[in-house]
Amino acid sequence: MQNIKLFESPKIIWKEDATSFLIENSLPDIPGAWKLMLLGDGSPTRHLQLLTKKETKIELIGMNLDHDSSKERPQEIHQLQSPLIRRQVWIKSNDMTLAWAESWWNSREVNTNITNKKEPIWKNLTKDRSELFREVDAIAIVNSDWLQKEFDCKGPFWSRNYRFFRNKKPLTIIREVFNPYLENWLGKSGIEGYL
Repeated sequence: MQNIKLFESPKIIWKEDATSFLIENSLPDIPGAWKLMLLGDGSPTRHLQLLTKKETKIELIGMNLDHDSSKERPQEIHQLQSPLIRRQVWIKSNDMTLAWAESWWNSREVNTNITNKKEPIWKNLTKDRSELFREVDAIAIVNSDWLQKEFDCKGPFWSRNYRFFRNKKPLTIIREVFNPYLENWLGKSGIEGYL
């Protein structure tokens, strides 16, 4: 296991559980394309590839034992059996960073599920064609200096977190933060209405 210093989870400015939108059918006032990106249960890495017409790759930042217990972690973390591994990546198309992601895994299961650490999670998890279920847990607005630097723009940024399930058990918890540059393909994000 690597021991590279990972970024602190970005500061959450605003957050809403996805169930309040989906169960009550009171969808947020976010433009349609962004609503799909934030609340849809498809693969954002694949969506980014479709938007850019270029292969989406990841740049692994690191995978470490997670000793962090900050309030910025998704509340669903307790559903995974400890000890946990935290993985962070930049999601890129050519040299453009389109998103950042972090995920939490049970330390005994991570190597079984991520056999190629330089590939996106969905490629790792779908290579054997096993059934997976994705559930979006929350959308949020987050910010951090290091995200602003990498995205080369001022924050805050749209974020979401979700779980992958296999055999009805949580497999991993993932947080993604999207670069506002995606507005070039998706249109205005509507983030200013939540600040």
